[in-house]
Amino acid sequence: MKLKDKVAIVTGGARGIGRAIAERYSAEGAKVVVADLLLDEADATARALGGSALALQLDVTQQPSIDAMVTRVVGHWGGIDILVNNAAVFDMGPLLEITSASYDKVFAVNVKGLLFSLQAVARQMVKQGRGGKIINLSSQAGRRGEPLVAVYCASKAAVISLTQSAGLSLIAHRINVNGISPGVVDTPMWDEVDALFARYEGRPPGEKKRLVGEAVPYGRMGLPEDHAGAAVFLASSDSDYVVAQTLNVDGGNWMS
Repeated sequence: MKLKDKVAIVTGGARGIGRAIAERYSAEGAKVVVADLLLDEADATARALGGSALALQLDVTQQPSIDAMVTRVVGHWGGIDILVNNAAVFDMGPLLEITSASYDKVFAVNVKGLLFSLQAVARQMVKQGRGGKIINLSSQAGRRGEPLVAVYCASKAAVISLTQSAGLSLIAHRINVNGISPGVVDTPMWDEVDALFARYEGRPPGEKKRLVGEAVPYGRMGLPEDHAGAAVFLASSDSDYVVAQTLNVDGGNWMS
């Protein structure tokens, strides 16, 4: 087991990629905190993982919620070894129709929430003095712009940049900060994305999802569990010499 007795927090851990990572971490021996705004779904995921899992409600846009999570986890298990910043939201629309409300919503979760979750956990890790691993979920959208997805792309580009800065800052404390950049992944979020593309591109429902899946060099959309191996690698001692990197896990969609 690569993560035996490690304490891992997975934000947005109730479903999708977050749940797949939580399940794999548990299988690798970690004590997993399923932290999500959707408490009922977080509870269901934690129950499925068994006694080594804890569900917590987390709103990453609220500092008191982040601080309460850290306090609760440290009180329950004595410390924190791993953080996966997976919580995210999506929105899209033509550039000339972007609203400040849409911008604020996306950046509040994808950038501000990620940064201050990272900061709070990193402070605890520094206090503990035993290092740690922080993994930020970006996206292939952070590698390039897209006409209808300007704000989301910018938020995920910011995640890559923050991963680099935090990685260089925290490695002196033996805290490795790295990222994962998924491509198109078959999750509940992509059903929402497909509906928005149908609206703005005049496509029938399901067509955009089918087309992007067919365009992946691997031959299909990603599945949540396709990302769990990279998440284990970046959380384990195997990645001790990997610093400030964002790994593309996208079936060959992007090369960098």
